[in-house]
Amino acid sequence: MITKFSELAKIFCLEGTVENISVIPNGHINSTYDVTIKNSEKTNRYVFQKINTYVFKNPTLIMKNIEGVTSHISKKLESQGKSRDFVMHFAHTKDGNNYYVDNDGFWRISEYVTDSVAINSANNLSELRSAGKAFGNFQTMLSDFDATKLYETIPDFHNTRNRINTLTVHVKEDPCKRVEGVKEELKKIEKFTPVAIRLNELVDSNELPLRVTHNDTKINNVLFDKNTGDAKTVIDLDTVMPGLVAHDFGDAIRFAANTAVEDEPDLSKVSLDIERFRAFSEGFIPEVAKALTPMEIKTLALGAFVMTLELVVRFLDDYITGDMYFKTHYSDHNLVRARCQLKLAEDIYDKLDEMNNIVSEISGMKF
Repeated sequence: MITKFSELAKIFCLEGTVENISVIPNGHINSTYDVTIKNSEKTNRYVFQKINTYVFKNPTLIMKNIEGVTSHISKKLESQGKSRDFVMHFAHTKDGNNYYVDNDGFWRISEYVTDSVAINSANNLSELRSAGKAFGNFQTMLSDFDATKLYETIPDFHNTRNRINTLTVHVKEDPCKRVEGVKEELKKIEKFTPVAIRLNELVDSNELPLRVTHNDTKINNVLFDKNTGDAKTVIDLDTVMPGLVAHDFGDAIRFAANTAVEDEPDLSKVSLDIERFRAFSEGFIPEVAKALTPMEIKTLALGAFVMTLELVVRFLDDYITGDMYFKTHYSDHNLVRARCQLKLAEDIYDKLDEMNNIVSEISGMKF
């Protein structure tokens, strides 16, 4: 592996000798490595990543999106005299590309953000507020970026209605003969479908605008300063494309406000922590509220329900079709994930009124 990464370092114009390689385990999709390179002046750390081209069919377009977004934010940070750490920086080849393709795969290299740490779950409400502020600030920094310039790298990525329709087709096909064991979950999805597709309907009627969104706002996609605990950088930009603010807010809540891990098999541990919801909202909403329409604010809490049920559908669909999308660690892993998220979706649905009241209070808008 050192030989391979040494070759890649030269291709990406990184001077020095590769001294250490370790696997970064976070994430379900790509293969990621922490790589140390030493030259005559200093030792640098980088993140080498091999893109999963089964999931990302057009990785070149992803990297073009990332180049546009990171360049836009970098220029804005520079003009404001702010730290460049807020945005990711990718190495470039001699040809000026921020990626490289060979027989082994599709590669990219980014700078390792110094004195940073990623967390899989918030240890306190302060971290949640900080993460909310980081994701809100990310959207604010891109509020003047023309979303039509971004490629839709995964078509219909957060099109909940299409996800449900796809699941329905695969249920009928039942390629792995697993449908019989998930009838109860399918009934609940059918029950919640009218609420789950509400955002689709609002887009269809032009009541919700498309904006530049991150589309994968889990708290482990924020790097925190290991000394102060403040958020430093939003990472994992593969899914940056046109989307809804409610999707970004909702996915963050789904992940961060769950009282259990994403694949908790003991459903008695799974629920929405309303204080975690409030904390993230206190960080996120003030950052973006002035740029949002009233309908966008009104649908933030709904976004948490929609994104949670959408992930139920995605996990269950992957389980039914043979576990081809998400990395799994045991045979029923996607089913366990689906059941966990379904329990969370049910609890969010029951708490929507309380969540809407909190959004109203923080935004100062009555609805």
